[in-house]
Amino acid sequence: MGKVRIWKPTDDEIKEAKSWNTWSKEESTFDWYYDEPEQFYVVEGEVEVELDDGTKVKFGAGDMVRFESGVSCTWHVKKKIFKHYKMG
Repeated sequence: MGKVRIWKPTDDEIKEAKSWNTWSKEESTFDWYYDEPEQFYVVEGEVEVELDDGTKVKFGAGDMVRFESGVSCTWHVKKKIFKHYKMG
């Protein structure tokens, strides 16, 4: 899938991610648009994201995720999320 990539990060990737900014969000649903790429490491939580074409992706604790620029989607936070992220 070209718009979103989800993978299990290496130890080095996790170490780097822990130096990034953090963000958390309680259980909720909201629309989002990525005007620039974002990569993040999920420390805790569970999320399902529905892309504008109807495709659904799921990720949670331990996953590294990258959204490309131009993605429009709806986030469904199933369990409170806490992540380290970087833009660009």
